Amino acid sequence: MTAEFALDGAAAPPMLNGELVFDAPWQGRAFGIARGMAERGVYAWDDFRDRLIAEIGAFDRHAEAVVRRGGAAPPFHYYDHFLRALETLLVERRILAGSELTGRVHAFEARPHGHDHGHGDHGHERQAHSHDHDHGPLRDRDDHDQR
Repeated sequence: MTAEFALDGAAAPPMLNGELVFDAPWQGRAFGIARGMAERGVYAWDDFRDRLIAEIGAFDRHAEAVVRRGGAAPPFHYYDHFLRALETLLVERRILAGSELTGRVHAFEARPHGHDHGHGDHGHERQAHSHDHDHGPLRDRDDHDQR
């Protein structure tokens, strides 16, 4: 990752031996979309990073309050916060309307697991099949805990 697109401190992504770690395909897609949009000038990477830090900070404050009340700390899932930060930035900047984002999320959630596009998109009918392309939406329903 170049210094221009670094995420460090509170915004640092999971890393192993200097490489980004993704537990599910949707996480890599979300990261790629966020970085790609910044590289194309849709928003400044620093603006995304600031939104991510705010999202993680809000989670930390919530988790601390839960623990103070005697509850168990909720699990931290970095890319859930990453995706929420991206969605929030897109809506705040009016790049995507909130209702459009909600509609897209519901449409992806309504599709069968592993099938985020119509099969007419690549030349075969809806049937059991095997091929080498990705069927997941930005975030597959069974890839990770639900938000």
